Amino acid sequence: MVAVNSGGGRQSVAEGLPMATLGQEHERGAVRAGHIGRVTRKYTKTYKVPRRPFESARLDSELKTVGEYGLRNKREVWRVMLTLSKIRRAARQLLTLDEKDPKRLFEGNALIRRLVRVGVLDESRMKLDYVLALKVEDFLERRLQTCVYKLGLAKSIHHARVLIRQRHIRVGRQIVNVPSFIVRLDSQKHIDFALTSPFGGGRPGRVRRKKAKAAEKKDEGEEAGEEEEE
Repeated sequence: MVAVNSGGGRQSVAEGLPMATLGQEHERGAVRAGHIGRVTRKYTKTYKVPRRPFESARLDSELKTVGEYGLRNKREVWRVMLTLSKIRRAARQLLTLDEKDPKRLFEGNALIRRLVRVGVLDESRMKLDYVLALKVEDFLERRLQTCVYKLGLAKSIHHARVLIRQRHIRVGRQIVNVPSFIVRLDSQKHIDFALTSPFGGGRPGRVRRKKAKAAEKKDEGEEAGEEEEE
């Protein structure tokens, strides 16, 4: 119910507050008794499309990258490119500061340690100058799909994606079904088949169970035939 106060403004009888005040609190996300606040979402871009959509050299390069690393589409390439551009931008901003600047020392070392931890940057190249020389392939090499294939757990890069999506691969004790999962250096040795997977000694798959059941029936039929002959 809405009433008009002495000043001519609208007022909420239920709350005893002017409507303008309620609107301001609503926009701030305030939640009152009997009043539901608005939940605001913040969407961030995960990839950025190229400015020139029909550039021959770039199209050929992206197509080669998609095939080499078994990616689903070019958006996965663009996603890595956006991540790389953010890292390069941060490195360039830090390089503009003095070498003894506390911000450059703290944030620069944190950035370098993070890249070394995931295996993108080598320990012998722990400088911001080398961060600017990173390529998209350096990040694609650390994807779980690429690691599974190079460890010999899959027959091809595409087979590696199928194994991951069908929950046959684990990293440590955790089953990971995301092909784009970035593997840390200390976690790479823990990549193996899941314990519940047929490849890891678990229950046989549907086709194998079906064949085993058919073989059992065949053996039972042969034994019954031999007994009748005797």
